[in-house]
Amino acid sequence: MKLNLTKPLVVFDLETTGLDLVKDRVIQISYIKVYPDGREERGNELINPEKPLDPFITQLTGFSDEDLKDKPTFKQLAKKLEDVFKGSDIAGFNSNFFDVPMLAEEFLRAGVDFDFSKARLIDACTIFKKMERRNLAAAYKFYCGRKMEDDFEAHRADQDTEATYRVLMGELDMYAPGANEDEEKVLENDMDKLAEFSKQNDNVDFAGRIVWADVNGVRTEVFNFGKHKGLPVAQVLRMDPGYYSWILAGDFTYNTKQVLTRIRLREAQK
Repeated sequence: MKLNLTKPLVVFDLETTGLDLVKDRVIQISYIKVYPDGREERGNELINPEKPLDPFITQLTGFSDEDLKDKPTFKQLAKKLEDVFKGSDIAGFNSNFFDVPMLAEEFLRAGVDFDFSKARLIDACTIFKKMERRNLAAAYKFYCGRKMEDDFEAHRADQDTEATYRVLMGELDMYAPGANEDEEKVLENDMDKLAEFSKQNDNVDFAGRIVWADVNGVRTEVFNFGKHKGLPVAQVLRMDPGYYSWILAGDFTYNTKQVLTRIRLREAQK
């Protein structure tokens, strides 16, 4: 099936030093950029994380400190990657919960203020979990009819990216209107609807420190933690301006600080 695109779609995957958005770093990024005319552009970069790898990560990915020591840092690749992702929708497997937040942190650490809110975020894992509720290997077998281990090497971003791309295409084939007898299992080949279907929470920032909520009938950003939990962010910024400084100086993700700063600037202009 040819994807119904109105702008490019970047399907990507990361391998990292761990799962901590603040402390861990990307060691591999792989992507497939699909254009509305059907052209496909592939990229794969190994990255020096500027910190030693845990032996578990070496065992999991097959990468060693020696493999990465002469590779560019993320900061050195940031502009190139910004050009790849800019103006595109973004897809991955579990990407809305890990890969996109981690990429956002790396961009901000590198001084790149990339606005992910302008991209439709499509998560093939969320689609799969809502439809079949299994992992990537099971998704590949279910949608592509083959065992993933027969076609790919496990825990490598370039391999997982290829598998994710094929799974997404398989999902659209299987759940196309008229292709399934179950009327509840219909998925349209439309990036807006795929992005909406991929959502599993109302987070404003990727870490979920700020969320959308209905306040007096108005969709509003509210804090989701701490002493101001449940209160509108704009209200807290007015009544407790020091809270903003406390968050900026605290152990919060760069993305949380970025989102809070944008809200603060927006409110200051009113």
